[in-house]
Amino acid sequence: MSTTSRFRRGTVFLLVATAISFAFSAGAPAQAAAAKCGTVNLADNAWVGYEADLAVVSYIMKNDLGCKVVVKNLSEQVSWQGFPTGQIDAILENWGHEDLAAKYITKQKVAVDLGSTGNKGIIGWYVVPWLAAKYPDITNWKNLNKYASMFKTSESGSQGAFLDGDPSYVTNDAAIIKNLKLNYKVIYTGSEAALITSFRNAEAQKKPMIGYFYEPQWFLAQVPLVHVTLPAWKSGCDANPKTVACDYPPYALNKVASAKFMSSGSPAATLLKNFSWTNADQNSVAKSLAVDKLSDDAAAKIWITAHPAIVKKWLGN
Repeated sequence: MSTTSRFRRGTVFLLVATAISFAFSAGAPAQAAAAKCGTVNLADNAWVGYEADLAVVSYIMKNDLGCKVVVKNLSEQVSWQGFPTGQIDAILENWGHEDLAAKYITKQKVAVDLGSTGNKGIIGWYVVPWLAAKYPDITNWKNLNKYASMFKTSESGSQGAFLDGDPSYVTNDAAIIKNLKLNYKVIYTGSEAALITSFRNAEAQKKPMIGYFYEPQWFLAQVPLVHVTLPAWKSGCDANPKTVACDYPPYALNKVASAKFMSSGSPAATLLKNFSWTNADQNSVAKSLAVDKLSDDAAAKIWITAHPAIVKKWLGN
């Protein structure tokens, strides 16, 4: 869900540790902490909420713990493959992926669940606000077919266009459309930025648009997209990706880390385990990145400076 050029997929950014400490640092000289912390390899998944997590965690690792942080831009699924090879030490925001958890945590035991990030995740279908105001019943899936012709594009042909973001995101949309017999076709915009731009333009130009979106997301404070009601999610209704015909489940977003790294004694392991904040916290940093166009470090520093007590708790102080 890339928003600026710094989020390019497939690029590895080496964030070199600095010798600067905050007043609320753990207290040890950065040079000594660097030797203790060593290198931390963090996955960077392509949406700005994750970028917010990454900006804050990596800043603290560098400036308070003296770590050398290596950030690797990878898709969600590929990130997990780095646990057995040692190429990835932590994923900061995991959305489900029960199959990968079963493989790498339960079976191979090369990764561990570090618990909640504190963020509550919602994935679903949304329409632009003007559309919901003009056609109130469009927010019920049972009425979508009668409006399908409004959403037709050159890409969707005779069907309505349903817009998704990056093809690597967690999505059941094509199956839901098929199994609910809806006259729509999934069109991938390619990224979070492109999806947001599409929603923004559709609202500004009063053009019909329906698509995939999620919370937490700073954009919803600017354009309050309206959620479309699908058949309610119940445990097991999405067990078979081919037959799913229900809404997405609620997500308690969690962190996942390398079992080897977590037992290494690195102070960064304590930070990863304790890191937890709210949707509002994440949205604040995400807005600094995506809207205000601040660098990762500048965005992180603003939030960190305003929340010293929380950072001290994360550090185990």
